[in-house]
Amino acid sequence: MSDLADLTITEAGKRLRSGDITSVDLLDAVTRRASVTESHLHAFLTLDGEGARASAERADADLAKGTDHGPLHGIPVALKDNMCTIGVETTASSKILKGWKPPYDGTAVARLKAAGAVITGKTNLDEFAMGSSTENSAFGETRNPWSTDHVPGGSSGGSAAAAAVGSAFGSFGSDTGGSVRQPAALCGVVGMKPTYGLVSRYGLIAFASSLDQIGPFSRSVEDSVALLGATAGWDRYDATSIKGPVPNFGGSLTTGVQGLKIGIVKELMGEGIDPQVLAATIAVADKLTDAGAHVVEISMPSTEYALSAYYLIAPAECSANLARFDGVRFGHRSTVEGTTEDMMAHSRAEGFGPEVVRRILLGTYALSAGYYDAFYGQAQKVRTLVRNDFTSAYAQVDVLISPTSPTTAFRIGERAVDPIAMYYSDVCTIPSNLSGDPAISVPIGLDDEGLPIGFQIMAPALGEEVMYQVAAAVERLVEFDQRPALATSEVAPV
Repeated sequence: MSDLADLTITEAGKRLRSGDITSVDLLDAVTRRASVTESHLHAFLTLDGEGARASAERADADLAKGTDHGPLHGIPVALKDNMCTIGVETTASSKILKGWKPPYDGTAVARLKAAGAVITGKTNLDEFAMGSSTENSAFGETRNPWSTDHVPGGSSGGSAAAAAVGSAFGSFGSDTGGSVRQPAALCGVVGMKPTYGLVSRYGLIAFASSLDQIGPFSRSVEDSVALLGATAGWDRYDATSIKGPVPNFGGSLTTGVQGLKIGIVKELMGEGIDPQVLAATIAVADKLTDAGAHVVEISMPSTEYALSAYYLIAPAECSANLARFDGVRFGHRSTVEGTTEDMMAHSRAEGFGPEVVRRILLGTYALSAGYYDAFYGQAQKVRTLVRNDFTSAYAQVDVLISPTSPTTAFRIGERAVDPIAMYYSDVCTIPSNLSGDPAISVPIGLDDEGLPIGFQIMAPALGEEVMYQVAAAVERLVEFDQRPALATSEVAPV
């Protein structure tokens, strides 16, 4: 490869340790790439050139002294702009947080720095991670690197686009209802949601606390293992984090699928799934069968109601979480004169975008007296049914498979006026958020328009090793190695 920005993390790490290249070389490569692609994509909200260069120089100095912090040492990565970074603006793509610089690093960020990673900047997202297209950002939408007339998915669209186009070697997003896996599918990269509690949420600006998880984007399954490994583990600052040693996520990457039992979810293979996506998913299932796996159809009836339950539970939690943005302690404060209540109302009206307001209102209504049992209470009962269906399924099979997204990337503006159509983008990913189990999207090909198709693999709680085992096998079986035309440092900016 002539351009360093096109290396995987694994390849870049080998060359770093051989002395062939430096971390500064890698940073220069992604910086050059971003200088070309950003005018087309708007993947980043902030590029921290000075901080990144200092980190890269420090990584090179450490390697020169024989100090190696692991697979991410000296590797430039990007972070979704809802992850707190000390001294670097963190907005969650909302006007209400414009200009805010956190006084601390979130745990995942701190662990990446301790692993020697070079944080290049903060990526664009749907405001407060509420969306499936990255069109809801207060600072402008991000575009898909495969076709800039199309969305990159959301809410972590900036992170997905950056990983796909090579303006970062890997990146991180948050996944509340599919916000890592769905944009990964639409941008043709690997995107993974860990088991709930495996990665600390401390320092992640909350959307829905019982659903949010930080997860990595990468250009290979092996790279995903490295990114997850650097961030996973118990954290005393997060009461929901899982105690115990961090598993060896990549222990079975080369094992193959011989003898594994794989369930294809019946309810995620029917109405609403684009025919090309469906055909590609079935083709990969057939390849897994040929490779020695036993693939069977599994019925999970509750998944048909998961979308409805999610859009009561998540807005209810967001209604409570976003109450802290009141114009008093931090963030935007309205200058309109009046009472304290007037100031709070105007601060929120000026600071929150329409999708955030929609979800706050929906959640507040679902939690209100007289409606709590009928809406929020019922949704939690459906969540229990979803968990029970997953438990039953994993008693029969090792992993489950489905499309990641029911369609490939749609055009910018196409679903902006139809929230229900937008919400349906996450129909395949939401069930794993409700159950708290890990899931991953792996690119498996392109549709007739040249847009990527994602393949989802779901596993039981703390089953990341077998999930990665199947994902690596899929990666080898399909040999998807295409990159968007925009993944170059030589195109003249528009």
